[in-house]
Amino acid sequence: MSLSKSESYASAGVDITAGYKGVQLMKPFVARTMTPGVCSDVGGFGGLFAPDLSGMTEPVLVSGTDGVGTKQRIAQLLDKHDTVGIDCVAMCVNDIICCGAKPLFFLDYIAIGKNIPEKVATLVSGVAEGCVQAGCALIGGETAEHPGTMAADDYDLAGFAVGIVDKPKVLDNKTMQVGDIVIALPSTGVHSNGFSLVRKVFDVEKADLHRYVPELGKTLGEALLTPTRIYVKQVLALMEQVEVRGVSHITGGGFYENIPRSIPDGLCARIRKSDVRVLPIFKLLQETGGIPERDMYNTFNMGVGMSLVVPAAQAEKALAVLKEQGEDAYVIGEIVAGGEKIELL
Repeated sequence: MSLSKSESYASAGVDITAGYKGVQLMKPFVARTMTPGVCSDVGGFGGLFAPDLSGMTEPVLVSGTDGVGTKQRIAQLLDKHDTVGIDCVAMCVNDIICCGAKPLFFLDYIAIGKNIPEKVATLVSGVAEGCVQAGCALIGGETAEHPGTMAADDYDLAGFAVGIVDKPKVLDNKTMQVGDIVIALPSTGVHSNGFSLVRKVFDVEKADLHRYVPELGKTLGEALLTPTRIYVKQVLALMEQVEVRGVSHITGGGFYENIPRSIPDGLCARIRKSDVRVLPIFKLLQETGGIPERDMYNTFNMGVGMSLVVPAAQAEKALAVLKEQGEDAYVIGEIVAGGEKIELL
């Protein structure tokens, strides 16, 4: 038991004993994420990790950081906090997999108006689940109580991931060429981007988030809070069997901003909108908000959480490998010559 306790600090709104209790409550969740290489326990000043470098000729560390964004507000309105941690992990690890890196470890940061240990532990349980899905370890984090600057029920969740890849295996777009195929990995919904527009369209502060929506097959709140899909293990498995020439994580900015990031100059990803399996939540968003189609594709993932570019001769094999990994992947376009890096037809 810690001897640390400050009545003066508590009178200012910070209960440091709540932080200690939160660490104890979250330890079982963190334990689920332990992988070979973890050298430290939660609660120290730094998280230690010894990576396995066997078989690598030139190991390169790859880092990514992000937060959950205003999707957190949906969780707060529903008082359901066990899934946004998955989003936090996903937004980081889905980014670093785009260059072929395997995530090694993750750290989280929670800024909260009032530290309620059980609530913090629930948030961390989601982070731990995300780490399990990504195959990385949760080796540390920080919870900061912010009285007077945040409402008691408010919080902000962010994270940081580090991965590793052998330099000769780093994914770049140098080998991409005309005729390559663009494959879509389905999303689970809105994921964790565009929620400022989502909240405006559905007026979530006043809306009944518990209302069942037939076209969604669930309540509006459940649909909006569906966690971001983590694609790490699927893409790593694909890279073992297929030449992957480009990967894009479809986040804020949608198709128009993210797909071009993996396309080299002089080439263009020609996407057929008729082949995109648009999820019902996006149709509801567009109809409710009167949003132009281009803005939809320039804001949301539209049902495509990640796009991959592979040689045409390996496309069928790629789809088969992804199916084995539980992904109902499908073709949405091809690479053509062009000055613009993306074209939606």
